[in-house]
Amino acid sequence: MPRPAQPITLYRFTLSGHAHRAQLMLSLLDLPYRLVDIDLMRGEQKAASFVERNLFGQVPVIEDGDFTLADSNAILIYLALAYDADRRWLPADVRVQAEVQRWLGAAAGPLVRGPAVARWQRISGQGDGVALHAASHQLFARLEGHLQQRDWFVGEAPTIADVALYSYTARAPEGGIPLDDYPRLRAWLARVEALPGFVAMPVAAP
Repeated sequence: MPRPAQPITLYRFTLSGHAHRAQLMLSLLDLPYRLVDIDLMRGEQKAASFVERNLFGQVPVIEDGDFTLADSNAILIYLALAYDADRRWLPADVRVQAEVQRWLGAAAGPLVRGPAVARWQRISGQGDGVALHAASHQLFARLEGHLQQRDWFVGEAPTIADVALYSYTARAPEGGIPLDDYPRLRAWLARVEALPGFVAMPVAAP
């Protein structure tokens, strides 16, 4: 497997599921990396020095040598293409790639708008997330159904689709959204957590 010339820098907020996706991918690929924490609560992501790295003022951002890249899903794609020589995490088959993109869209769309925002409202003290519970349960019911006869979201092995969907699904209970009614989804989370190189997402303080 190719290796970066120097450790990849990951700018993150410790409780960001988007940032965790990037860290998880780095770890699953066994790549050297260093973490730089950005305090969203203090607005450090809006500082001019950080906006130079991401004009939207958001985490995560990676620096791989002279290459800087923002957006968690873009980072997953880049790392898979640059450092997974076996194309395990983003297979070359165009139909598989299209299915992966479909789930990346779900991770950037309904997973964020429901479980992720509900969690953020609770941990930031900006709400209780209750208004988002119905949409979150609707999403999880659909994911549960998709996993009825499969172990992974695309194909027969884990891909970056699973990485993208993991973090905010695993931490949904922190937004008041229990996963008790979704046994297949919980079994999938356990499979992700059993992967070599898995790194857990920090638990938000109550």
